[in-house]
Amino acid sequence: MLTFVLVVLMLFLIPGPAVFLTITQTIKGGKRNGIITGLGIAVGDLIHTLAAVVGLSAILMTSTLAFGVVKYLGSAYLVYLGIRALVEKTKKVEKKPITKKVNNKLSFRQAMLIELLNPKTSLFFLAFLPQFVRSDGSPVTIQLLMLGLTFVLMSILYTTLLVFLTSTIGNKVIVKSTKGSNWFGKAVGVVYIGLGIKLALQTNE
Repeated sequence: MLTFVLVVLMLFLIPGPAVFLTITQTIKGGKRNGIITGLGIAVGDLIHTLAAVVGLSAILMTSTLAFGVVKYLGSAYLVYLGIRALVEKTKKVEKKPITKKVNNKLSFRQAMLIELLNPKTSLFFLAFLPQFVRSDGSPVTIQLLMLGLTFVLMSILYTTLLVFLTSTIGNKVIVKSTKGSNWFGKAVGVVYIGLGIKLALQTNE
């Protein structure tokens, strides 16, 4: 378990869609929205864990069609979010933080869907968790669940840390003006579209 925790910590140091999503949602909607986004990501990871335990993720590894369907759904969703961010108009604000009132439930659903619709995440759990299962330990199912739940808990702690760091320094880094807010929204849109294209180019090999 200690080895597992150390490896996961190292993996968290590699920025991915979850990290970017947590940071941007925190800047847009504040700490609460960032934490809820992190919880959405964690729920997506939990579902991937349960799928890996019961063997459903194996379908994505063996079926090119299933992998392609999930991949392009996820890619299309990311591109949709990116286009929406690009065309969204920012209301004029003066001498105020760029954070604004957002729909926390929507942020939760978006985070969960982005995590669920990434087939690489499913394959990651299927291939990664078994590496830490002991043949002389408790039942394999129990071990996989414990490892998956540990990952989910660590994910929540990590995204929460990101939220507090972002809320502390985010508004100091990004210009607190209409121009700065517009620039940030366009940048978010471009990155979402980039992530969508990257996901579309992934293979299950």
